[in-house]
Amino acid sequence: MDKNKILLKGMVLPMTGPKDFFARGEVAIEAGKILSVGPEGSAPQGWVPDAEYGGPDFLIMPGLINGHTHAGMTLLRSYADDLPLMEWLQEKVWPFEAKLTSDDIYWGTKLCILEMILSGTTTLVDMYFAMHKVAKAVDESGFRAVLSRGMVGTGPATELAYNQSKELIENWHGKADGRIKVMVAPHAPYTCPPDFLKRAIKLAEEYGVGINTHLAETKVEVDDITKQYGKSPIRLMEEVGLFTRPVVAAHCVHVDEQEIELLAKYKVGVIHNPESNLKLASGVSPVTRMLEAGVTVGLGTDSACSNNNLDLFGEMRSAAFLQKVSCGSTALPAYQALELATVQGAKALGLENLGQLKPGFKADVILLNMHQPHLYPRHDVVAHLVYAAHGSDVQTVIIDGNVVMENRQVLTIDSEKIMAEVQSRAEQIKERLTAGTEQS
Repeated sequence: MDKNKILLKGMVLPMTGPKDFFARGEVAIEAGKILSVGPEGSAPQGWVPDAEYGGPDFLIMPGLINGHTHAGMTLLRSYADDLPLMEWLQEKVWPFEAKLTSDDIYWGTKLCILEMILSGTTTLVDMYFAMHKVAKAVDESGFRAVLSRGMVGTGPATELAYNQSKELIENWHGKADGRIKVMVAPHAPYTCPPDFLKRAIKLAEEYGVGINTHLAETKVEVDDITKQYGKSPIRLMEEVGLFTRPVVAAHCVHVDEQEIELLAKYKVGVIHNPESNLKLASGVSPVTRMLEAGVTVGLGTDSACSNNNLDLFGEMRSAAFLQKVSCGSTALPAYQALELATVQGAKALGLENLGQLKPGFKADVILLNMHQPHLYPRHDVVAHLVYAAHGSDVQTVIIDGNVVMENRQVLTIDSEKIMAEVQSRAEQIKERLTAGTEQS
């Protein structure tokens, strides 16, 4: 359905404040935007929808925002498990990635988008390569994305990555009816020396875009950078001028109090990836302290290789539980965890008019079927969403005013074809690895 007039009925959680909830509410959508939000009967008088969705047992809320992933890495799901980060990267992930073709990444991205739609995510932030293919997959799927070509600042592929980053901005920033934004992505301080980081900053300045990077993910990273440069990764980024641009920083696990103040001062959007950090034993990000200091924190899954699913409902639960075990049972309450995946995620990424159900905002909306055994009794619907709900409870998904999933059926992409393609391609890549053949 293409940006028709849509009326959604049910319980409405607009994410505009902890007390804002309509037990019997409705949301009117027109021309890709939210027209009205309120109790039943609040749609403009005389306004007639083309279609209606929902009912008394449905909950309507903003689509979820996945602030950090590597979409094409769905091809590595369950390929590289139970390893420390650097061994995981150097011995398993990077050799596998060296065999990937651009078409492999296209299909891996399609699988990522399929999984995200099915679990209520409507926006992803991606850092990878073959990004022209990633953009094509996003465009075809009707999804929303912030895309960036990951750049390593040393080695033979540095100039290629830099030039492809420029091309991605020129060809895709603001495209797909505005659903695609582009950032510059120096991979991390341990892969990008200061001189290259300054080139990346200049590129972002030239095109007026933000920067997407990994930062302070592991203690090994912090120790190595401190030994090499005499200062921690965050302090080094301040010195090279990275924070002069809008920055999205994934992880930020190993940070001290002064660094938290720097993140707040420079309005860095931190993306918390609790389950990836758990699996790779990277540590527990001090999210509660960051929020208290005024840092904007969003939520991400990281890749399907380090998670291994892309379900943000599970991520919210893990985020809340991690803060509770670290800081006490009252830390990161349910509504605040929901904010990480919606309104705060949008703010962290610099995405305007997104993450809340408000008149004039973009119509990225999901409907959950709350008539499920694990969602009764309904003492607290917000608590249910964080502590009991699953991505599979999502019934209908609307992105930019377009219905992309109805009654658990994804309408914009062929689910069966995607799964078959990914399975076939993953097997071929493993054969190429075994044979030691060059990437085609």
